[in-house]
Order: sequence, then C-alpha cells, then structure tokens
Amino acid sequence: MRTLIFGAKGQLGRDLLTVFGAVGAVRGHDLPEVDITDEAVLQPTVEAFGPDLIINAAAYTDVESAEDNLQQAFLTNETGARYVADLAAYHRVPVVYYGTDYVFDGTSDRPYREDDPAVPLGAYGKSKAAGEAATRKSNPFHFIIRTAWLYGPGGNNFVEKILRAAASRPELKVVEEEVGSPTHTLDLAEATLALARTKHYGTYHAVNTGQCSRYAFAREILNIAEVNVEVRPCDASAYPTKAPRPKYSVLDTAKLTEATGYRMRPWRKALLDYMQRRDDGE
Repeated sequence: MRTLIFGAKGQLGRDLLTVFGAVGAVRGHDLPEVDITDEAVLQPTVEAFGPDLIINAAAYTDVESAEDNLQQAFLTNETGARYVADLAAYHRVPVVYYGTDYVFDGTSDRPYREDDPAVPLGAYGKSKAAGEAATRKSNPFHFIIRTAWLYGPGGNNFVEKILRAAASRPELKVVEEEVGSPTHTLDLAEATLALARTKHYGTYHAVNTGQCSRYAFAREILNIAEVNVEVRPCDASAYPTKAPRPKYSVLDTAKLTEATGYRMRPWRKALLDYMQRRDDGE
C-alpha cells in the first residue's frame, strides 16, 4: 500500500506515518511546502507519488480562533477537503477525512452513532461538518472518521496542557460538565489502517472506549504521572469561551468494530501507553 498523508507534522500525522510506514511506502506533506487549499500544488504532489490511498489529516483545529476566522476554518476544513477528495477520486483511490465530535450539539443521553444528525454548535464544528459533506460528494470511496479529545506526540493537547499547568500551580480547576472519550492518536492511526484494508466505505466513529469528564481526565493524567497537585472540579462558567462546546460528545464505535474487527482500547489504557511513550522520548 502506497499512502500519501497531508498534515503529516501534526500529532495524528506523526502516528499515521509510523503505522502506515510499517506496512508499505508512505509519504507525508504539510505546511509550508504543501497547502491543501492550493490546487496547483496538490496535483503534482499526488502525481509524483502515485498513492493507493490519500489521508487528509490537515485541518484548522483551533476551536476558539475559528469563531473569529470563519473563512479560514472553512477554507481548510471544507474547501481543502474537497480538493483532496476530488484528486483522490480523479486518481481512483480512496480518501480518508477526519471528522469531530463537535459536529454534534451534546444533548444526547447515549453515545452518538454515525447516523445521528449533525447539529454543530460553533464555527469549528460547522466547518468540519461541511468538510464531511464535501468529501462524501467528491469521492464515493471515502472513509470519514470522527474522533474526539485527541492527544499524541508533539501536540499541544489537553494532556500536555495539564502537565504544564501542574508544574507551575499548586492547584488546578478543571471543567466537570464536559464529557467525552479521550483518544490516543496511535489508536486512531491503527483504526484508520484497519478501515483502509477494507472496502467498507462510509462514516465511522473512532475513539478510545469509555467516557469521562475533563476533570476526571485531568486527575488520571496526574495520577499516572505521579504528580501531587490537587485537582478541583468546576463549571464551564469558570472558563468563559467564545466557542460553544458540546457538554456530552461520547461516540459509539460499534460500527468500526463490525467493519474491521478492530476494537479501540479503553481510554485509561491508551493514556497509560501515551505517558510511557512520553517517558521513552517517542
């Protein structure tokens, strides 16, 4: 399998390079050399490598900034997604696009399934929902993989933010009312490979199993790191934001397992693995 990855410098991109590189030829691109919103650059990049699969892991992911930069968020997450999917379709190869739990409004009383209606609350979620639609329309051979609460090597993610905060403060206050499924990028990369080995195209959810609040997630991070800092729960009102966030965004992964046989690990086991990778310098 020859795999071309856009967004290869990001935390997910790094693990995608490792996972797909272990089973075949892989090439990764990212800014500034390749911008997925520049069709003139994309075409020769794809033709030069001749991939069997194109993975679009490039995205505008700053949830807060998206509220003030709606045009840029849509340019990357929708227009760029369409360009990549169009090129994959032209070359008759499948495309992967990563969606997000932010396409949902957070009012469900059970884990969200793939066929639940997308009702995004903020600009980021709306741009990602638009990217899903553009990918579906452009290329019937698509894997749209929604995920949530990602953390991985080299990323400015929640895990790293909590560890940095704990290193300089005697006490942390973390929001308790937001509930989701923390997801290790390594597990998401492996789930992507499992799907890519099939022809079961469509929309899937891929998150580490189980659920927790941001507060419980923070406590587990510090527990594994053996950092003795008090963590107190608080309401979202303690940290006002421009972007509305879903209070409940747990995703159901049954469809992924049914299609591939791959089962996402429980989130605590995945977090422990990530913390070990950190200690080993990976």
